[in-house]
Amino acid sequence: MATAQAWRRPELAGQPRLTKLNGELHDLRLDAGLPSARSIRDRVGKDAQGYWIVNHQAVLDAFQKPNLPTWGRLEVIVDVLAKLARRENSEREANRFKYLWKRAFQETAAQASVEPPESEPLGEGDRDNGPEVADRPEESASQSRDEDARGPSTADAETPADPDDFERRINYAEESLKGLIINASQALWNDKDALSVFLGIVRRSPGFVRLADASAENRPANATFYGVKSREFELEPSSAQLELVMLHNLLEKYRAKWKWSFTRLEEQTGVSSDAWIRWHTHRELPDLEALVAFSNVMGLDLENHVLLLGLWERARNALDVTANYEALPDSISFDDAWEMRSPNASRMWALAGVGGSDLTAFGPDLASGTAPAFVVAGPPGSGRSTALTTIARSLLASKVQLVLAAPKPSPLRDITEHDGVMTCLNQGEFKNERLEGLISQASKESPIAFVIDDAEAVDNIDSRRVMLNLLQHGFDDGIAVVLGGHEGELGSTGYWLSEARKAHRGILLAPREKYSGRLIGTKMADAMVGGDVIPGRGWLHLGDGKLIAVVVPTG
Repeated sequence: MATAQAWRRPELAGQPRLTKLNGELHDLRLDAGLPSARSIRDRVGKDAQGYWIVNHQAVLDAFQKPNLPTWGRLEVIVDVLAKLARRENSEREANRFKYLWKRAFQETAAQASVEPPESEPLGEGDRDNGPEVADRPEESASQSRDEDARGPSTADAETPADPDDFERRINYAEESLKGLIINASQALWNDKDALSVFLGIVRRSPGFVRLADASAENRPANATFYGVKSREFELEPSSAQLELVMLHNLLEKYRAKWKWSFTRLEEQTGVSSDAWIRWHTHRELPDLEALVAFSNVMGLDLENHVLLLGLWERARNALDVTANYEALPDSISFDDAWEMRSPNASRMWALAGVGGSDLTAFGPDLASGTAPAFVVAGPPGSGRSTALTTIARSLLASKVQLVLAAPKPSPLRDITEHDGVMTCLNQGEFKNERLEGLISQASKESPIAFVIDDAEAVDNIDSRRVMLNLLQHGFDDGIAVVLGGHEGELGSTGYWLSEARKAHRGILLAPREKYSGRLIGTKMADAMVGGDVIPGRGWLHLGDGKLIAVVVPTG
């Protein structure tokens, strides 16, 4: 049995993001007990046809080659190592590595040549043993399958391929296009007319003639690379991913029931087969008119007709939110945003952000709702304190008195001298007598709003019962609370701060985790979390179940 050993790390000078990814991968293997490449391969397993999903040489390449590994390969390796390392949440570990991989891909794409290597086919170390449609000789494929079918040898050698292979550059654009062709060919396999048209277009490019011929003769194995469903060429996660999956599954259910091709769908619905193919292969949102026509020709009952259109509307709304987020201005001044508010806004309305297709000022009415509270959460550098200051300034502009609290240095302290600010509390001033004295001055006619930065620092305090009572009965006393803090720490609080979540409203700035949505009473899609932190950009929820992409006013 082979002795566990660390593997050589590649030379990655001038590629800090790829170095970070590779280092984290080696560290994860160390935590997992330094399993061998064949051991990792065995744990990944085989596909339905009995081929290794990732062969042992491909595992070695992911660790030792100075190139970015494909995500489909890296994902299954990370999943195995995370479980061996007994990480509590292997899915979170996979998401962490996907974020690192995307950053490394951006770096690599900017540096690497996109020209394919001249007269130099991919070697066996660059290709896994999946039964994909590819232009490789049958003899070579057979030999490769025979080698992997024998299983791990007693020596379990970890010798990498020829070092010269490490210098080969990957043509990412070409590989992505191959993946899309294979996936589309598999999806169109049962519709020979559509497949013929599609492959005819592919053959117009001389470099893909053999791939098109192979795709016409043999169905690609479940649109796969390396024997597993390809994810490395997928589109960016969509905020409407769940709705789109459910919608497309419903469409496929009825299409399969009637055994209709896309050509047949065109004849029956009047919507072109090209459109149906595009929606199917790219999992895009179909046109509403196409869905109505589909429902009619399939004879769907009222329940399924409503379900189909309901899924479409939810997906469209989610996609609109993402589109509005990307279209937000880089910045907007407080004065400009204040002019965008509704003329009918109540005195306790607070400006939280500007968003929407027509750039409207949005914010909570702190005098109504399920609890007199509003949460501002996000990681450091996301603009939490700026958002709290904007909310405070808007309340002061409406003649609402404020009690500020900043247990740590905060821009909130800069407005302490403004008219209407009663005091600014530090952590040691959260005393029952002091708080009760301030609260006693509030009424519905003269409301007071507490604006607290770094609220997690004052969660477990002696006066927490006073603060809890304030959140439970603030409407009656003319009191409201706006609190901000780190999304991770606010999510783990268990004292009076947890009561603020019952307001089901707030703003998440550059959220890192999907579960952070519970802080503001909603759910976050994959596309809404992670990525680069852009200060002042976030997702606003006002308790009505709708997320609004906003930018926080400044200045």
